[in-house]
Amino acid sequence: MREKIKSKIFDLPELRNRIQVFRDRDSAGKVLVKMMIAYRKSKAIVIGVPAGGVAVAASLAKELQLSLDVAVVSKITLPWNSEAGYGAVAFDGTVKLNQELLSQLNLNEKEIQRGIEKTTQKINRRVKMFRGDQPLPIFSQNTTILVDDGLASGFTLLVAIEALRKAGSQHIILAVPTAHEESIERVIEKVEGIYCPNIRGGWQFAVADAYEYWYDIDEEEVIKILTEFNADSKKN
Repeated sequence: MREKIKSKIFDLPELRNRIQVFRDRDSAGKVLVKMMIAYRKSKAIVIGVPAGGVAVAASLAKELQLSLDVAVVSKITLPWNSEAGYGAVAFDGTVKLNQELLSQLNLNEKEIQRGIEKTTQKINRRVKMFRGDQPLPIFSQNTTILVDDGLASGFTLLVAIEALRKAGSQHIILAVPTAHEESIERVIEKVEGIYCPNIRGGWQFAVADAYEYWYDIDEEEVIKILTEFNADSKKN
């Protein structure tokens, strides 16, 4: 990596290229806390990406005594594979298509538009479910700490970053427990800094490999995490 890029990346060398370094998402958040202690009790806003990123974000926000919100974003999945995506949609309607990937797929314009519409409906439903009618935070006045449980291709997070910029965020810090080094390089130019304790290289990468205990978080658990965090915040 170029020196200018390196200066914006904060990792833990002892965790580089290792797997199963975190027990679960909560413990991964606590590792990030130790790296980001300078933000404790600051005016920074922690923004979790549902679903898995919210668990990490809640752990981080709780320990650093920061406010917590969500940035709903979702990949546009292939008709025949719900795990693979060719683009993403963000909470504000921002749509970004992976043109390089689309050039290799046999999708027509109607299928692409159907995928965008389906994902937009999912986004709108989740925004209502997770945020209700709350206005967005005033991003322009604070540092935004964008959190997910891992960075694989980075495409979805790039869309989230673009939407946050449009919403007024001028200083975005990305906090992810694990990431592929190529994805780090792809995203770093779009943010002011990245905190990632577990950076890995190689041709094969899965976010789940960084965790001993991994499962897909559903919408009900996201609601539970947010509700419990808000209840604890009111007590304090």
